[in-house]
Amino acid sequence: MSWNFLSTTALAEAAAPPPGPSFMEMLILPLGLLVVMYFFIIRPQARKSREHQQLLQSLKVGDEVVTSGGIIGKIKSIADSFVTLESMNSTFKIVTSNIAGYTKKQELKTN
Repeated sequence: MSWNFLSTTALAEAAAPPPGPSFMEMLILPLGLLVVMYFFIIRPQARKSREHQQLLQSLKVGDEVVTSGGIIGKIKSIADSFVTLESMNSTFKIVTSNIAGYTKKQELKTN
């Protein structure tokens, strides 16, 4: 019985380890993750940024907009990087990039 144990141990030591994956096989997973990140993260963010820039360029006096802080108002005047909004008898000077979009009423008028 002890000889049987020794022979299986000797056979196990004689076997060569399996070969590792090739260089190309190791690159498949990281490249696949980069492709997935591009289509699910980078591309939609770039599209959203492009749409926001188009929104900011199409602003005109009298448009009713919503800011990123939730203030709803009509554009009273537009300067280089600031917009003056009028909301409930108050005026606010807001950085143009903080305008999130048109109000629902304004979106229906433009469509």
